[in-house]
Parts: sequence; structure tokens; C-alpha cells
Amino acid sequence: MPGQSDSANPLFSGAEAYERFMGRWSRQLAPLLVHFAGVRDGDVVLDVGSGTAVLAEAVAAAVPAARIVGIDPAAPYVAFAQATRGNERIRFEVGDAQQTRFDGGTFDRTLSLLAVNFMPDSEKAIREMHRVTRRGGTIAAAVWDYREGMQMLRVFWDAAIALRPADDKRDERHMPLSARGELTALWRAEGLADVSEEVLTIETRFDSFDDYWEPFLQRQGPAGAYVAGLTAAEREALRLRLRQHLLGDGLDGPFALSARAWAARGVVP
Repeated sequence: MPGQSDSANPLFSGAEAYERFMGRWSRQLAPLLVHFAGVRDGDVVLDVGSGTAVLAEAVAAAVPAARIVGIDPAAPYVAFAQATRGNERIRFEVGDAQQTRFDGGTFDRTLSLLAVNFMPDSEKAIREMHRVTRRGGTIAAAVWDYREGMQMLRVFWDAAIALRPADDKRDERHMPLSARGELTALWRAEGLADVSEEVLTIETRFDSFDDYWEPFLQRQGPAGAYVAGLTAAEREALRLRLRQHLLGDGLDGPFALSARAWAARGVVP
């Protein structure tokens, strides 16, 4: 999911491109977060970093009577979400997670899927999520385990850094809030009650090597930005290294990788 900032994040600039790169996997993960958060029919839900609407769509599928507001700083994503998922119960608008327009205690559940780690000031954003959630309401979020468990990205970065060790600082394993216990520590620091953590795991299935590789060429997210900055020769070397790792000397064909996320949940006291 796109991150939150005072302006659109340049790492996330195309809704359709993001859908092919990460949106398809976000769509599988979203129902797991909805279940973990305990969303119920009749809830008023805020989707923070709503991106291409996969979380809002999952909430609506699980609890059809819920009302959902999605905010994202990227106007193209908001337009895409509103055009494809907006209706009388679901609406999307441009907004900054760190400072929203909503009154205190407006929402029963405030959720964020794969966005908290992209927020410039995550502590400020969680305070704002706390403010707009009613007493007894739930705040829940999930972030990919970039260090180990999100294999499609772990394989990519391991290959990239093997070829260019000086680029290690670009590796998403350095992403904040992506290790066990980091989200829950933030939730506790904000004073939320009944804080808990859960592992959410899906399988990312690819029809072919090109189905894996070509979305990295769409300039989405840190990995897409990294590929865009390589020379043609460097890009080809990376492509060949990844193909060898994923397929060995065999023929092209379908394969699957595991994708793990850490989820945190807490109650507003």
C-alpha cells in the first residue's frame, strides 16, 4: 500500500502498475487483517493508506453493513479506488494519516494495510489514528516482513545486493516496523490496551518468470525505483541472476513463494 505523507509518495505513482506489482498480494492479505481486527457489521471503519482499495474491498466483503472511509495522499490512487470501489457505503479521499480532518472518536475500527512503515512519522500517525477511534474501538495494521518472510522481495534484494554490495542501504530489510514485535511496541507506546501480534501468511503464485520480473519494471515501490535506476546492463544481470535462483537450469513455468506479514492490534482505552 502507498504510504502517507503531506504529498503523494513518488514510489507509488500508478494504480494499475501497483495492482500488478503488489496489489494482487495485498488483496490476498487484506481478509486476514480484517478478521484479525474483528471488524463487525455496522462498524464505521477508517482505512489509512487505502491505495487501490483492496482493504476496503475486503472489509465490505466480510461485513457488508460496514461503512468505510479510505484516505491516501496519492490522488491517482484515490481516483482509482473511488471509480472502482466507491459507493454509498464506501468513499475515498485524499488525506494525510498524520493529520486528518475527522473529529475525535469518529471510527469504530481504524485499519492500515502495508502503509504504516512508509509514513514519514509513524508515531504521529498512530497518535492520529488513536484520536479518531472511539473508546473501546480497535486499531490494527499489518506490514510485510521485509527482513525474512516476504520472499518475492527478499529474493530480489538478495540478488541485487550480491551484484552491487554498496547498495545494501537500499535493501527493504532496513524498513522500519517490519520485524517481530516492532508494531506492537509502537501500539503499547501509544497507550493502547490489549495489544497483540499475529503472523499473517499468504502464498504468492507466479505463472512464469516474466510474471515475477516484469512488475519490477513498473517503477512502483522501493524495488521498482531501484530497478529504474540501473543501467540496461545492470538490469539484465539482475534479471539473469533472479531467473537462475528461481528456476535454476530448468524450463520456465509456474512457481510459488511465501509472503509473511506482522500484524498488530490494540484497543483504545
